[in-house]
Amino acid sequence: EGSIAFFLEASFLGMLLYGEKRFSPRVHLFAAVMLFLGSWASAFFIIVTNAWMQHPVGYEVLADGTVSISSLWEVLTNPWIKWQYAHTVNGAVVTASFVMAGVGAYYQLAGKHLEFAKTFLRTGVVVAAVASVIQAFPTGHENARQVFEEQPITGAAMEGLFKSERGAGLLLVGQPNMETLQIDNPLYIPNMLSILLYDQLYAEVEGLDAFPREEWPTNVPQLYYSYHIMILLGSFFLALMGASLLLLWRGQIFHERWRGLLWIMLLSTPLPVLANIAGWHTAELGRQPWLVHGLFKTVDGISPLVHSGNVLLTLIGFIGMYTLLGLLYCLFFGRIVGAGPVSSLEAD
Repeated sequence: EGSIAFFLEASFLGMLLYGEKRFSPRVHLFAAVMLFLGSWASAFFIIVTNAWMQHPVGYEVLADGTVSISSLWEVLTNPWIKWQYAHTVNGAVVTASFVMAGVGAYYQLAGKHLEFAKTFLRTGVVVAAVASVIQAFPTGHENARQVFEEQPITGAAMEGLFKSERGAGLLLVGQPNMETLQIDNPLYIPNMLSILLYDQLYAEVEGLDAFPREEWPTNVPQLYYSYHIMILLGSFFLALMGASLLLLWRGQIFHERWRGLLWIMLLSTPLPVLANIAGWHTAELGRQPWLVHGLFKTVDGISPLVHSGNVLLTLIGFIGMYTLLGLLYCLFFGRIVGAGPVSSLEAD
């Protein structure tokens, strides 16, 4: 990732941002394409690493108990990568399209840069609608099936399924109760989980009771809520962009009477980021208590040579650095959007 993907991103990001008046349109387009390839390649190599932690392949355990990669090709073609990578990068597309649609909604509501507003809204809504569908099916659906096939304990915890069931229902809302090991105030769609996972009305779905308690995810409620927040937001994206696409097709989205929808679109701009965070929480909480699933546990990955104070200091440092970068990003993003596309080009 560092020598290939990050190199492409670092090299061409500056050309894209500051080269519009310094290079020809073809060179500027080339920089955009190379930045796209670099960022998606970067995501691929990150997913390769995470997929190996979720589903290790191409390795051997040596005599001293350490693990060594025996086949890089197997690692790069890990079957776990396919749907995890597709779901992750499509989540980035959802995020970007919501930002574009949100900026367009802002300009439309403010009554300025209206030609740009229409372009941003048309492009953002169409891409967001398509990407939101893909995020749910097939990528999200196949990701969930993959988890239930390879990590059934994780899948059961994600769905709040404490007991194995034939014709298991799909839980919409409810609160996991770790004392009674059941869902409080549940609302189900009968048999739907069995249908989604196994294409059978009465297929049996293994619950947490089918596995030893010590193998359950470390924090079942947090995993459950992370997963359902992601699902809830994804469903909202489908509804919002589905309605917006219908109004766009009818030519009504720019009418004054639909300002309320534009306000919802504008305020929804950061929500895909939260959905992506909830998705990564689901992946990482679901893998616990394993550091590498089935090979060694997180508690075995703790170094006796690193003091807890060093870990805390490093953690605080990273939190501080990324908080500062996040604030600077919001500041510059706000200034650029506030100045508008025409003013920004003139200032460049």
